[in-house]
Amino acid sequence: MAPLITHLYTADPSAHVFEGRVYIYPSHDRETDIQFNDNGDQYDMADYHVFSTDSLDPAAPVVDHGVVLRTEDIPWVSKQLWAPDAAQGRDGKYYLYFPARDKENVFRIGVAVGDRPEGPFTPDPEPIKGSYSIDPASFVDTDGQAYLYFGGLWGGQLQCYQKGNADTYDASWLGPKEPSGPGAKALGARVARLTDDMHQFAEEVREVVILAPETGEPIDADDHDRRFFEAAWMHKRGDTYYFSYSTGDSHYLCYATGTTPYGPFTYGGRILEPVLGWTTHHSIVEFQGRWWLFHHDCELSGGVNHLRSVKVKEIFYDDEGKILPVPVDQ
Repeated sequence: MAPLITHLYTADPSAHVFEGRVYIYPSHDRETDIQFNDNGDQYDMADYHVFSTDSLDPAAPVVDHGVVLRTEDIPWVSKQLWAPDAAQGRDGKYYLYFPARDKENVFRIGVAVGDRPEGPFTPDPEPIKGSYSIDPASFVDTDGQAYLYFGGLWGGQLQCYQKGNADTYDASWLGPKEPSGPGAKALGARVARLTDDMHQFAEEVREVVILAPETGEPIDADDHDRRFFEAAWMHKRGDTYYFSYSTGDSHYLCYATGTTPYGPFTYGGRILEPVLGWTTHHSIVEFQGRWWLFHHDCELSGGVNHLRSVKVKEIFYDDEGKILPVPVDQ
């Protein structure tokens, strides 16, 4: 399957349907001389483009709406505009959520607002209060309430907040580290309900717990085939909430299901097996009565880990609501 976008490198696609079109909010990979490391320094993105299409037919054109936000536009940011997401607020405006390192080299999450889904977006001068780590994923429930999920291990710094809030940052955990050993439970993503104006958290940040179906207990930290690593995403189908994510160093996309936006969620299985490249990051969206998985791989760059390309593939559910595994492109 050919990449959706071929004139530049894109990754971490967050897809939403706004105004009858699919809008895609990816990160924008670029060439760099930074050597690959487990802290992710080679992922040195500096701006965002927004893309849209009115059809997911392979022959349909995808519109590049150009640069909508840059590092130099954001007062608090030093570098690394990583995976973003977007949502429409009750006021009809559109909100772009993005992670970046602040002036102290700590990841925070910012928000920028625009009048149109394609931007441009004007950033708030400061990051969201109480935010940390990476990979924000917005979710607006059927009742109109908005939530933000976030978090990522290793370079994403989530392991530095094991005591649960932004004030408990522990720099000794920086780097490719996470809990391990007998009895240690996996660190979960984070979630918080957003204020009505979409600019701040309306409550204390909570941990997203994923349960092992065979025990009903939280997944073990050493269970790298199932534990959360990064790339949180939430979608709802019927009354079921699907929390999906990447397992990072084991390179799977997995999902878990629950009955509320907060969980707990019970592990349900894999959506996608490993693709070419180290990272895997995705979104799931319903469009024209069908469900679609957006993801990325490194096929277009010949396997360069930090030069990725967005792809899309239809997904299906069985009669019990389980997501059927997606075949990996050959």
